[in-house]
Amino acid sequence: MTVSDVLVEMKNLTKFFPGQKRAALQGIDMTLPKGKIIGILGADGAGKTTLMRLLAALLRPSRGTALVFGYDTLTEGERIHPLIGYMPQKFGLYEDLTVLQNLNLYADLKGVAADKKELFGQMGHFTGLSPFMGRLVKALSGGMKQKLGLACALLNRPPLLLLDEPGVGVDPISRRELWKMVEGLRQEGVSILWSTSYLDEAEKCEEVLLLNEGKSCFNGEPSLFTAKAQGRVFTLSSIQGKKRELLFQLIQKEEVIDGTIQGDDLRVMVKSDLPLPLPNMQPVAPRFEDAFILFLGGMKKIDSSSLVEHPLLSDGEEIVVAQKLSKIFKPSFIAADKVSFSIHKGEIFGLLGPNGSGKSTIFKMLCGLLQPTSGKALIHGMDLRHEGKAQIGYMAQKFSLYENLSVLQNLFFFSGIYGLHGAMQREAVDRMVTIFDLTPYLERSANSLPFGMKQRLALACANMHRPKVLFLDEPTSGVDPLTRREFWHHMNGLATRGVTMMVTTHFMDEAEYCDRIALIYKGKIICIDTPGRLKSEHATSSPPSLEETFIQLIENYENHRER
Repeated sequence: MTVSDVLVEMKNLTKFFPGQKRAALQGIDMTLPKGKIIGILGADGAGKTTLMRLLAALLRPSRGTALVFGYDTLTEGERIHPLIGYMPQKFGLYEDLTVLQNLNLYADLKGVAADKKELFGQMGHFTGLSPFMGRLVKALSGGMKQKLGLACALLNRPPLLLLDEPGVGVDPISRRELWKMVEGLRQEGVSILWSTSYLDEAEKCEEVLLLNEGKSCFNGEPSLFTAKAQGRVFTLSSIQGKKRELLFQLIQKEEVIDGTIQGDDLRVMVKSDLPLPLPNMQPVAPRFEDAFILFLGGMKKIDSSSLVEHPLLSDGEEIVVAQKLSKIFKPSFIAADKVSFSIHKGEIFGLLGPNGSGKSTIFKMLCGLLQPTSGKALIHGMDLRHEGKAQIGYMAQKFSLYENLSVLQNLFFFSGIYGLHGAMQREAVDRMVTIFDLTPYLERSANSLPFGMKQRLALACANMHRPKVLFLDEPTSGVDPLTRREFWHHMNGLATRGVTMMVTTHFMDEAEYCDRIALIYKGKIICIDTPGRLKSEHATSSPPSLEETFIQLIENYENHRER
């Protein structure tokens, strides 16, 4: 690689933050080329955001150097800033301003001298935001906010774009649109660094830098890393009996280092030097995420047997019922339009849909957080507007615990809210500490926890009172693959013992765990079925993909409406 081809050069790049024993970033030595989409990948807390901020000359390195376009980030930051567009993980859009007003503000901040009307027209066309220029940002969907954030980062036409987790909380259609935009920019000569904790995005990058605990563990083409898991990944189809119980049995075996549910099938990864746990497993091509989990040593062997004690009762009993639920926001916006369905005892029910489709509105009405305009939401036959809230547990999309309290104080506070006192309260706290491995963190404030640990604490608090129904709103958004598997292991354990769950998620590999999923679009349910049947009936690729199915169903619905 010649000097003119070098985008970023890092030598022993290290960053310590005050009060932390471990470096946030440690000894990074590498060169990144111009004109490519380069993925910065890693689990929560791996150092991705720290690296982005160092390259944007917003942080000073503790040791080592970073050169961007040949300029030292420590001493020449004023030369670097005009050359980059930086979109941080929590992008600073102004919610009470319109789309156009935000563009105007950021154009002024960046000193853009071009014809603003023409520039904003180009950005509106590029992002698809032209019809929404007069809309307040707080009224935009998550995907539209990300597109506006990208537009603001591009206003000064930078040759380098730094995108920190732009896909978090974004539905598959919006993620695909974001990637198309970024690929178009790359073809125009823009270099892109895209950080993410979702490893399926690695395969869209030309090169990746994989971080773990602040250190580099791989740099190169993603296919080279994926090859490390070749010959270790298998699927098990035509399962006789219940797949969750079989998965529990498999992941406790010494030779199994990872296991997930994929619709009607199980997908497992094994150690190469041990025999397969079942003779009828069929080999499949590995994914980047498989190789990363292999690098980390596989998922922990977790016992969730003590989460609940009540046994699974009669199959088919309806626990959650939506009866023609509608919600109309003034003046005439219909967020939910006569939505009806039921969820059975012990079922994991997924509520999916693009940003702005109405799924959050439906979710909030079902768990009693939002008053429906018409219709009813029933839990065990009780209307949550008047009774029955003690039977549910709720985990919000955004961390909703008390950040200034310690982990232990949060556990005692929420167990008290759920009516637990004395010996019952102490037993419940001890049980959650053991199940979720919280002992090392008990005295730490919730605010100081890594994001994945915050979500683990939130799930523990939601389960304090052994609820019969759990409402989980994007519980693993932004969480690393191993923590996500740990979450779903606990959720599967709850389901096998009779707890009913409703889950919202934008990530289709998680939707595969659901017994059934409802796809919400423009306030209506356009289909309800098992993930396996939806894939077999609507996917066109082989093997069938639930993400492709999601997109195909919405495109089919739109095409049908246009006829």
